[in-house]
Amino acid sequence: MTELYVFLRGILADMSFAGTLPTAFRYEFFANAILSALLIGPLLGLLGTMVVVKRMAFFSQAIGNAALTGVAIGVLVGESYTAPYVSMFSFCLLFGLVLKYTQYRTSLSNDVLIGVFLSISLALGASLLLFVSARINTHVMESVLFGSILTVNDTDINVLLVVTVLSLAIGLPLYNQMLLGSLNPSLAAARGVQVRMLDYLFVILVTIVTVACVKIIGAILVEALLIIPAAAARNISRSLRGFLWWSVGIATCACLVGIYVPMEFNLPLPSGGAIILAAAAVFAVTVLVRSTLGRFREARI
Repeated sequence: MTELYVFLRGILADMSFAGTLPTAFRYEFFANAILSALLIGPLLGLLGTMVVVKRMAFFSQAIGNAALTGVAIGVLVGESYTAPYVSMFSFCLLFGLVLKYTQYRTSLSNDVLIGVFLSISLALGASLLLFVSARINTHVMESVLFGSILTVNDTDINVLLVVTVLSLAIGLPLYNQMLLGSLNPSLAAARGVQVRMLDYLFVILVTIVTVACVKIIGAILVEALLIIPAAAARNISRSLRGFLWWSVGIATCACLVGIYVPMEFNLPLPSGGAIILAAAAVFAVTVLVRSTLGRFREARI
């Protein structure tokens, strides 16, 4: 797959030197970021619609914070601190599955349980990060927290590509069943849908996507890109299909704009923050559209 990235980066660079694309496309790290955005945008836009429907907005935030703990564990066990994917995926998957298992075994509401696990994750992560802080560069942790296009390499894109293909291959065929299980669990069970199994599967999908996107968007911001494009799409959608396509389009455009604008205009903004600000601007526009145009005000998705 590395050869494919080299080929695509070469095309972008040639188009930049020919004047078809801006000069930023001549840089390898920028081309890597753009290729990553074209994977992240559609994936988070699609997954975000289900997160909104299931009302699991803060679950991905908890997973993002758990990723910090995963980084610290990776450093402790000897993984490369620039790409501790084994420890991040392992810890975050364990974290998410234990959270969902606990939810089924207690009477606590979803938000309370996520708050408990989020607090535990933050405390554990902060303690471990202080312990390993002498072994890593602080700028590495900044890129994990807020995202950085400067740190994206072929390994990160390979991981993101594998996660994207796996998530789409599993999630798309089961999307309707997941949606029915979220809206009406009793009806879904009556129709033979394995609601509990799909809940666990959805937790796994959100977890691996969140971890794969940490390098670009940042651990504390990836949840925002799951929620804001889907929320903006819901403001202006009049059908489920429109809801899906608008969410994918908004998330993708926000990623591209958030990566390109700071680079082109030399703005001191992390890529993750710029991406979220771009998505927030679109959300503000959709709020105005919904409040002023009657046909959108009456929409219910």
